[in-house]
Amino acid sequence: MKPVLVLLVSTAWTLTGAQYYYQGLMDYLENRLLAIEDRMQFWHDQSHRYHTELQDFKKLTAEAMDALSKEHSLLFKDLEGASARVDRVEREMDYVETQTSPRACANKADKVVEQGAWGLEESRGEEEEEEEEEEWEEVQSRVSDCVEILSGIRSVKILKRVGSPKGMWTRDPRSSKVYVFNGTSGESFYQFNSVRDFSSSPGISGSRQISLPSEFSGPGSAVYNGFLYYIQQDDEIDVQVVRYDLMRSFVTDIAMFPVESKASVYTLNPETVADLAADDEGLWLLYAASDSEPNIQLAKMDPATLDIEEIWDTRCPRENAEAAFVICGTVYVVYNTRLASRSRVQCLFDVNDMIVSEEAPLFYFPRRYGAHASLKYNPEEKQLYAWDDGYQIIYRLTMKRKLLV
Repeated sequence: MKPVLVLLVSTAWTLTGAQYYYQGLMDYLENRLLAIEDRMQFWHDQSHRYHTELQDFKKLTAEAMDALSKEHSLLFKDLEGASARVDRVEREMDYVETQTSPRACANKADKVVEQGAWGLEESRGEEEEEEEEEEWEEVQSRVSDCVEILSGIRSVKILKRVGSPKGMWTRDPRSSKVYVFNGTSGESFYQFNSVRDFSSSPGISGSRQISLPSEFSGPGSAVYNGFLYYIQQDDEIDVQVVRYDLMRSFVTDIAMFPVESKASVYTLNPETVADLAADDEGLWLLYAASDSEPNIQLAKMDPATLDIEEIWDTRCPRENAEAAFVICGTVYVVYNTRLASRSRVQCLFDVNDMIVSEEAPLFYFPRRYGAHASLKYNPEEKQLYAWDDGYQIIYRLTMKRKLLV
């Protein structure tokens, strides 16, 4: 009986211990689940708060973007207004420049006259009058028959856009034919019968392509009295001026010129090793003697033989120069900036000493596209043929007679 009782007591004790164990385990699991539920509730609250803050941020961002869009619209309108005002100011400046006459340009002889050094009294003797006449003859002997100076730009005509950003086009003063040199080098160019044909033609179609016996270098060619004058470089060592007969299509003469091949006459157009120009007085060559030479040099050439008749130092710097042209023996050098802005005539040199750069007016070209690659003067029309970023432009000039006339 006792063993059975002990067994029953032991079994009851074991069941009671197991019950306590499982109850503790259930309490532990319940506590863990409650903790997880608390964390989930906390995460839900945090997520809701973040979502609310994100919605508020999105709303603020949208409001800020709307405000920025409105400010951008206002700023854009202000910029458009400023651009219109700048254009109007430029037009007014162009008008003022065309209406403003250049300051008087006189040489020493004129200043002596103004000061009365030669005397205008009626009581002068015959000997004094003879001396005065001799002095006037000496002064006038140095003055060319061409007696005009540039006073401004009357109008601008944009014909079309053909070819490369850099090139040259011009018209022979003795005919109506137009010549187009696309790019800064090549062995051919194009001939049109007139400016109207060139303007109305699509591209360069309808032109006559002329092949040269050698490659031209730079946009510095010139057409004068039925002949083409262009720059040729052999092996990047020798610089030569070539005279080409446009009627008979062959080279009539070649002249070597003593310049360094790597020295460009205009620093803003390094492809222009030398620049040929033609005016009423004949053929001119603008060049740089060397890289170390800061100024532009000028040479008067015989159009028939290409002989150098005389050389001058223009005292016009090569730095920031983009092009130049010659009118009645006066060199007008056009300057610009590295980032192309309004081109301006800032320096000039007169071979007859009738104009000095300090007394000449500073005038601007109307702003167009970029910078001039070439400017060619036509003495018959009093016009400049310009190549500006691939656009072919004609500037009609206003001229004024020189003082000693």
